[in-house]
Amino acid sequence: MLLRNTLTLIACGALCGTAIARLSPEEIDRLGKDLTPLGAEKAGNADGTIPAWEGGITSPPPGYKPGMHHPDPFADDPVLFTIDQSNVDQYADKLTVGHRALIAAYPTYKMPVYPTRRSASVPERIYEATRKVAATAHLVNDGNNVAGAVNGIPFPIPKNGQEVIWNHLLRYRGVSVGRWIAQAAPTRNGSYSLVTFADEFLMNYHRPDMTEEKLGNILTYFRQEVLSPARLAGSILLVHETLDQVAEPRKAWVYNVGQRRVRRAPNVAYDNPGTASDGMRTSDQFDMFNGAIDRYTWELVGKREMYVPYNSYKLHSDKLKYKDILTPLHINQDYTRYELHRVWIVEARLREGTSHIYPRRTFYIDEDSWQILCVDQYDARGEIWRVSEGHCINYYDEPTFWTTLETHVDLMAGRYLAIGLDNESKMYDFDLGRSPEDYTPSALRRQGLR
Repeated sequence: MLLRNTLTLIACGALCGTAIARLSPEEIDRLGKDLTPLGAEKAGNADGTIPAWEGGITSPPPGYKPGMHHPDPFADDPVLFTIDQSNVDQYADKLTVGHRALIAAYPTYKMPVYPTRRSASVPERIYEATRKVAATAHLVNDGNNVAGAVNGIPFPIPKNGQEVIWNHLLRYRGVSVGRWIAQAAPTRNGSYSLVTFADEFLMNYHRPDMTEEKLGNILTYFRQEVLSPARLAGSILLVHETLDQVAEPRKAWVYNVGQRRVRRAPNVAYDNPGTASDGMRTSDQFDMFNGAIDRYTWELVGKREMYVPYNSYKLHSDKLKYKDILTPLHINQDYTRYELHRVWIVEARLREGTSHIYPRRTFYIDEDSWQILCVDQYDARGEIWRVSEGHCINYYDEPTFWTTLETHVDLMAGRYLAIGLDNESKMYDFDLGRSPEDYTPSALRRQGLR
């Protein structure tokens, strides 16, 4: 269903090089009223299957302590119905192309649908910043950069596809965050080897004292160390994620443990293979989508009610082992949860004169959090090739709706990549306490030599 009275469809090709009008005072005044502070429709839908947003999760369940895996606040919710090959046509209008393809390809693939819980929340300062920057944020450099924004969601009432994608790229995920995760790419018969990582993020854009002048062009500092297997352990990737990656491409360095040297890594971008992913994802599929947006046009198709992965606390549970989740062809769908939510749909098509292994991608973005929940990726023949899902929870230590597991299913290879497995690891640390000085090449060199 299209968003009432707020959706203006503008093809990227029509806006490139053209100034886009900023939100009017009347539009901004809707934030926190009929729209949530981040721009979603606050009301539920007409038939009551999507409830009103009432603030999301703002406090943890009783007994929760920082450092614990996050208990499921909706553990008593029943499965309303399950979508599989026997009834997919009944629900087809609310399924992504990718989900329909997965169900058609795999008799074992199913989607257990639960009651909709609008759990997404962020700190109050992010709501306040969003209202502030809504009056000043605007696209520059043909939409490849955002000016007039810091801390908040820049385009809470988006007018084109580029603005929606920028909302995902600039959404709140904490400030200084550490996580310890595993990745696996099972073969068709289900065998796999785990790769484990220690990731660190310093979200420069969301630092409380940040101003646009201080931000410069550094959006995020990122560090990833491979912990296992032994043949890869010790290698470290350092990234300075730039805001305008056309004017200044992201800066990346790799510490090679065998050579004990730090080298520039210019290929950590676009469709170059992701770290230790066995070729099952591109660099820009990390975090569902990241990096420069200049190789695509971005068409805002509209907003629809769709069944999407949401509140995936069961999949996140420390009562599961990785072997419980990693089954042949796709993850064990018994532990997944799908809900009916309103999502923005953005169609990305490759620009003439550029290249990427995915000529077309369709993104499905949560209206409440601006988190990408699903992506359909097509090959050069126009056939659906890979299907990505972001299984998310709302964290308790720091209110933020973020993935606990990403999956990228290759329908042609009969394989998939699961990244973010944390069931057997310690939990995210949202109070890591890092500074930009911890993310320099010289700091990387010192860390690698320890």
